[in-house]
Amino acid sequence: MNWLDEGALFSQIGSFLQEDMGRGDITTQSTLMRSQSAKGRFIAKETMVVCGLEAAEAVFSTLDSQQQIEAFVSDGDEVEAGKVIARTSGFADVLLAGERLALNLMQRLSGIATLTREFVRAVEGTDAQIVDTRKTTPGLRMLEKYAVLTGGARNHRFGLDDGVLIKDNHIALAGGVATAVGRARKAVGHLHKVEVEVSKESDLREAIEAGADIIMLDNRTPEETHQLVELARGLAPHVLLESSGGVTLETVRAYAEAGVDLISVGALTHSARAMDISFKIQSA
Repeated sequence: MNWLDEGALFSQIGSFLQEDMGRGDITTQSTLMRSQSAKGRFIAKETMVVCGLEAAEAVFSTLDSQQQIEAFVSDGDEVEAGKVIARTSGFADVLLAGERLALNLMQRLSGIATLTREFVRAVEGTDAQIVDTRKTTPGLRMLEKYAVLTGGARNHRFGLDDGVLIKDNHIALAGGVATAVGRARKAVGHLHKVEVEVSKESDLREAIEAGADIIMLDNRTPEETHQLVELARGLAPHVLLESSGGVTLETVRAYAEAGVDLISVGALTHSARAMDISFKIQSA
């Protein structure tokens, strides 16, 4: 997925605003005139990869259908501290009611995009690609996976209905790697690939012999990963290989050089720091 579902986005924004506003912004309603006009600017307070402009605009346009944001950069652009990212003008109560939600989303998504860009740059020159995981914030998966794409990486499966990934618990309950892979092969359609998680040589051999399309090498060191990659390539040269489990910016290059095709990094979405962005409002 490399786009935002507009209908889903506005539905989510409506729920987020309801959570924040309840029956209304009583502070603004009690201090300002309804017709008062204002203008606001989103300002980067640190170097970052910008992401979330469309989400921020959706916040304000949900409150006032005429409200728009004038962006000076695009999602995916890198900016320095002090850069005015975007500006908007309209009713003051609309800007005040939407500012926190708009900032929360932009800060969160820009943080994911920024961290993702760091991981992508760390493996430049290798054949490995960085991918995300399902370790996302409930309710924000679409936006967070969009931020990963904005940062230059790729999406893994979106949800449980999006692909077959047989993990250790599936294997334990099914009674073994071959049994789990065999059942999956018979149950899913021809368009679905079957990925299986392995952590040792015997399971790798069994998964390949059972016809797995993708092998996830889980929680192995770069050295152990390299050995398993060589074994897998010898058994099935075209099998897709993925590293997963505790990969950091310090180790990701070593995993890429071990020869895997994909490196899944849960930290892209579960540990990204929100970027520092301010929204300054003044009378129009």
